Amino acid sequence: MTKYCIAVDIGASSGRLIQGYLEAGLLKLYGIHRFENKIVQNGDSFCWEVNNLFQEIKKGLKKCKEMGIKPDSIGIDTWAVDFVLLDVNDQLLTEAVSYRDPRTDGMMEKVFEKVMKERLYLETGIQFQKFNTIYQLYAIKQKTPDILEKAKSFLMIPDYYNYLLTGKKVNEYTNATSTQLLNAFTKKWDQELLDVLGINKEMFQEIKAPKTILGSLKEELVSEFGFDLQVILPATHDTGSAVIAVPEQDDTIYISSGTWSLIGTENYFPICVTKAMDCNFTNEGGIDYQFRFLKNIMGLWMIQEVKQNYVDEYTFAELVNLARDVKDFKAIVNVNDDRFLKPDNMVQEIMNYCVETAQDIPATPGEVAKCVFDSLAVSYQEAVSEIEEILEKRFEKINVIGGGCQNEMLNQLIANVTNKVVYAGPVEATAIGNIAAQLMALGEIEDIKDVRAIIKNSFEVKKYVPSQQVVS
Repeated sequence: MTKYCIAVDIGASSGRLIQGYLEAGLLKLYGIHRFENKIVQNGDSFCWEVNNLFQEIKKGLKKCKEMGIKPDSIGIDTWAVDFVLLDVNDQLLTEAVSYRDPRTDGMMEKVFEKVMKERLYLETGIQFQKFNTIYQLYAIKQKTPDILEKAKSFLMIPDYYNYLLTGKKVNEYTNATSTQLLNAFTKKWDQELLDVLGINKEMFQEIKAPKTILGSLKEELVSEFGFDLQVILPATHDTGSAVIAVPEQDDTIYISSGTWSLIGTENYFPICVTKAMDCNFTNEGGIDYQFRFLKNIMGLWMIQEVKQNYVDEYTFAELVNLARDVKDFKAIVNVNDDRFLKPDNMVQEIMNYCVETAQDIPATPGEVAKCVFDSLAVSYQEAVSEIEEILEKRFEKINVIGGGCQNEMLNQLIANVTNKVVYAGPVEATAIGNIAAQLMALGEIEDIKDVRAIIKNSFEVKKYVPSQQVVS
């Protein structure tokens, strides 16, 4: 009997519920519900509307009944590093503060006063980003220590939704690795690190791997939805799910392209060497305890902000076309500079950078967009070179997955700048990887090798050759 799985995939700007199932050996997708997600200012903090998002999840499940769909399972993935803290009565102690909130300014340096930077990397394998969970928690400890003292449960965003659905508290492995608090080798919370930082160890939950079946819905939700289903852990870190859907793996570098660009490779062991630390690469957990050796690059967040700065006068497609029409402008910004994390005005920040670095200053929307796309391509090339140097291996292919793979101009730029063949697709990589994990847990697909063969046959992938036009 066909098993129907629901992927709840929530990114920084939108969320969706997508149904997936196997038919004649191919994976089929069907959209159920889409909704907006955004950061809102609450007092002095920039927060996620986690309760509103849960209502959207429930709305999507109610749509299933209206559409005559009876799902067998559901899996939830979101962005990484952010979390909620619950008190002894399982109530939220704070808002779900976003990683773009400035509360972590200076916290990385304070943590280094307690723990040597090298020790932190060699044990956790996670790149240094000022918004990592470790620095968010340390900011709470420094500014509002009473909150940490009251905290009885630490749940990352997907963990919290799984708790609301099932009443069960666990921390899923792939997302937990992004905290910089998990030992890369034992795959458990680093108790010594937590002690040194004075962070309450008791609030952390048992680590569970993707493909774990958590169980059924709470009784009240079964009554509300009119059906029961199994809640299954996918790779709850959205990039972890997306990488499952990379159809080409041999000698391939992947770029998961969305609000962020995650560029890297898969390995069966963490690469916690000095060169990797110096280049700020990370070793995040993946399916079947593999490691995603990658670098986090600012990504399409920049063009999203540019679009907003122009008061949404142009669609993303129009900005791409305007950039393509620009022939005699070239300026490169460092997309990983913290100044682009949450500037007051992205367009102005890009212009300021060009002034400070004595480059041509973009004066039109097309020039601004071209600057962003050119800069992303250059940052990818730099990361590719670092990967090849660290791994002492040359890669021939790049596979771009996720929503950003629809940007044909950027795909061709990547091919040209890296001098590698680029494969673009599938688009809904995160939802596909989420559903694939559920189908493996349900016994419908045997293993990750079979998953990737099915994905390769199920979805369109376009090929871009250096300095040439796209071919199918």
